[in-house]
Amino acid sequence: MKKTLICGSMAYDTIMVFGDRFKNHILAEQIHILNVSFLVPDMRREFGGCAGNIAYNLKLLGGEPLIMATVGDDSGPYLHRLKHLALDARHVQEVSGSFTAQAFITTDLDDNQITAFHPGAMMQSHLNKVTDATGVGLGIISPDGRDGMLQHAQEFHAAGIPFVFDPGQGLPMFNGEELLTFLKLADYCTVNDYEAKLLTERTGQTLEQLATQVQALIVTLGSNGSHIYANGTRIEIPVAPPAAVVDPTGCGDAYRAGLLYGMEQGWAWEKTGRLASLMGSLKIAQRGGQNHKLTREEIGTQYRAAFSENLW
Repeated sequence: MKKTLICGSMAYDTIMVFGDRFKNHILAEQIHILNVSFLVPDMRREFGGCAGNIAYNLKLLGGEPLIMATVGDDSGPYLHRLKHLALDARHVQEVSGSFTAQAFITTDLDDNQITAFHPGAMMQSHLNKVTDATGVGLGIISPDGRDGMLQHAQEFHAAGIPFVFDPGQGLPMFNGEELLTFLKLADYCTVNDYEAKLLTERTGQTLEQLATQVQALIVTLGSNGSHIYANGTRIEIPVAPPAAVVDPTGCGDAYRAGLLYGMEQGWAWEKTGRLASLMGSLKIAQRGGQNHKLTREEIGTQYRAAFSENLW
């Protein structure tokens, strides 16, 4: 089996819970001299980043993910985890004198969040080159350093390797012309509903028009399932009912892993989309982006229960 090259971020997510409401401590009339401190006795650190999350989920399915990312001097625990999970990290490059990308998220009792994100080594993602990887049959460009995303798209295209453009939260970094260039180079594109709206606004084209530039345009709609625009039609993908709704962090990445696996297998878009939907559903029932643990057999059982057909 050829490998799937996953270009994107690897990050630490430090998540803290404030046992009150921000509105009780942030006074509107004093916002110009804001100086607040939140006691957060509940804190956890998760392994995250789009590349790490996608690779984790693709491995659960039996795929062969190959991660391409940049990390900092503090990457030891993450690299140890990748080795323990047998995830190929030969193209995870350490950038000396930097930190691994990380988010510091404080959540209050109303689920409001204050987040500080430090990109760190992610901004040096252009140091990695797609041509350094061998045995690759499919790729994905997920949120990463701006220069790296632009460069890797050109490299995938030049190498004749089909790839998915997955701009995610990195989409605002690009103007309409740049986004159209990505679509011209890419074979597939996947966005959520908010990103889809931004994509149409910046390019001045409808989703139907944008879909003609790639083999498939996938738009996720949260609890409303997803749409796959392919071959001039819009395929409706139902949501797989989750066992519980605990934490949406990383659900989009789990969905993308399902897409990649279905593409690798040459499945029809209907089946590929349903597997992607299931992977997002399985993730949302667990906290963090990489804490759901399932075997291929368990995933197959869940798929059969959700869609009344066999997966494997």
